[in-house]
Amino acid sequence: MSTDQLPPVFQPLLPEDPREVGGYRLYARLGAGGMGRVYLSYTPGGRPVALKVVRPEFAEDGEFRRRFAQEVTNAQRIHGLYTAQVIDSGLDAASPWLVTAYVPGPSLQQVVREQGALPVRTVLLLVGGIAEALQAIHGVGVVHRDLKPANVLVAADGPRVIDFGIARAADATALTGTGFRIGSPAFMSPEQAQGRPVTEATDVFALGALAAYVAGGTPPFGEGPETAVLYRVVHEQPDLGAVPDEGLRALLERCLAKAPGDRPTPAAIIAAARSHPAVGGELRFADDWLPARVGTEITRRSDLPRTPPTPLPVPPAVPPMPTVPATAPSFAAPVPAPQVGPVAPPVGAFGPPQPPLQAPAGPAPHPFAAPAAFDTRAPAAPVRRGVSWKALLAVAVAAAVAGTVAGVWLMKDSGAGNGTAGGRGATTGAAGASPSGGKGPAAAPASSPAAAPSGSPGTDTGGTGTHWTEVYSGRELASPSYTYVFDLSSGKVVAASVSPSWALEPTYGHFNWSSSSDVYFTKQAELTPAQCTTGIEQEPLTEMKYDDLPVGRLFCVRNRENGGVVIGRVLEQGNGSTGAVKVSLSYYRNDA
Repeated sequence: MSTDQLPPVFQPLLPEDPREVGGYRLYARLGAGGMGRVYLSYTPGGRPVALKVVRPEFAEDGEFRRRFAQEVTNAQRIHGLYTAQVIDSGLDAASPWLVTAYVPGPSLQQVVREQGALPVRTVLLLVGGIAEALQAIHGVGVVHRDLKPANVLVAADGPRVIDFGIARAADATALTGTGFRIGSPAFMSPEQAQGRPVTEATDVFALGALAAYVAGGTPPFGEGPETAVLYRVVHEQPDLGAVPDEGLRALLERCLAKAPGDRPTPAAIIAAARSHPAVGGELRFADDWLPARVGTEITRRSDLPRTPPTPLPVPPAVPPMPTVPATAPSFAAPVPAPQVGPVAPPVGAFGPPQPPLQAPAGPAPHPFAAPAAFDTRAPAAPVRRGVSWKALLAVAVAAAVAGTVAGVWLMKDSGAGNGTAGGRGATTGAAGASPSGGKGPAAAPASSPAAAPSGSPGTDTGGTGTHWTEVYSGRELASPSYTYVFDLSSGKVVAASVSPSWALEPTYGHFNWSSSSDVYFTKQAELTPAQCTTGIEQEPLTEMKYDDLPVGRLFCVRNRENGGVVIGRVLEQGNGSTGAVKVSLSYYRNDA
């Protein structure tokens, strides 16, 4: 992958992102994960830091807060040279946050995905540095519990282990049973997979699996459904055939022993790595310890933005309602006529919700309410006998026009609601139905009306009386790994670091989804937006496992903020080890 094809390291702040957290001014997004979002900021003295804000789902859990505070306190005592130092925290904030030193380098996961397996010398240096980080972590009584390639950053002077102890706090909450698995199956130890107590040896097993992945390019317990990977972790021996060096392979076999007592200590791992001929008896992170292309990526991440993001434009205030002239106190202000023509989409229909406009002083009139003819309120001033004929004429004309338009609006809506030719459009069919005959996951049944043309309004006859507009249809999208997500608003696959506001996130063995969404799936051959809404109201899901989503299975995601619905069909069943999955998506905007 060429440099100009790489996604930007520093993503701009989105409207829903805070501009300041705990006195730290935010400059850009660095990424997002199962625990929260990460932003770039600076200390008062100008040193760059990474600030992580915990997801609302965790922030609302009292047990998580208690454990998070305990683990952060422990993490602040860790001072290893191969760990990202914890600098500050906000444990009592509405959304707890944590500040660590910024590391200008990619994760090992990104390096292997983009560059492939690394040389044996590089792997040995990584193993020695990570083992030293584990010594510092274990020295204060903390077990990492989620050591994996995504949690090891690569800097010019060696690796940095991040997120130590935070997984332990999440592991104590009820959220781990609702789509949040703590620990990655491909790098879990047998005791962790079986729910038994974890120890320092648990992290040694994870280090062995991580090193095997970095040296060979594939996980030592293979890929596939999450349950299959976990079975192999517990019952089968690792496949280290892709590890090219015999001495390194022997060290990793010891780290991946099934019994915790048979695994070496971090000190023994450092000694074994140092004695390997490939490093010449010394573990030194010289300028050539990484492939040149990785060094280029580190340089790219060192070019930090130092200009605060441009503030969002302030939305214009709602203009005040016209007042009734003092010369005609007996007439109320004319009611605005309902809008004729296409209805503007609800806020957030095509992306993240925008800042709300200034609230009007009173409730807005119902769009179908008849215009008020008289104002029953007592006048604030003595009534004048004479009335300007111009004022009377203007009020009468406005009232007549409003009544006429309201009548036409009611007639049009009545025609649309009962399915007559004067309705707003045809019925939306099953997910992926294409009126142009284009390729999609499923075609509309011959007995059903034709699907509405893309971008045109349609009426769903599923019993809800809701109007739907097809935004896109039959988009075939493939996520190569859990580091990419489906942006439901745009119908695209984007890097997880982009953190779209409405997303479906492939991960190990299941899907995650945005906190403002609801999901549902069906075994039926057809699924409309109205059926999706009904299904969510009757059978909302707390998780969507790949094992429950074979090829052809229909599912849907509803956006609570704007009522939009994305209907999907599984084209290739998800891979539990990598998170890879292929789906077809169709988005219907709710115009109600």
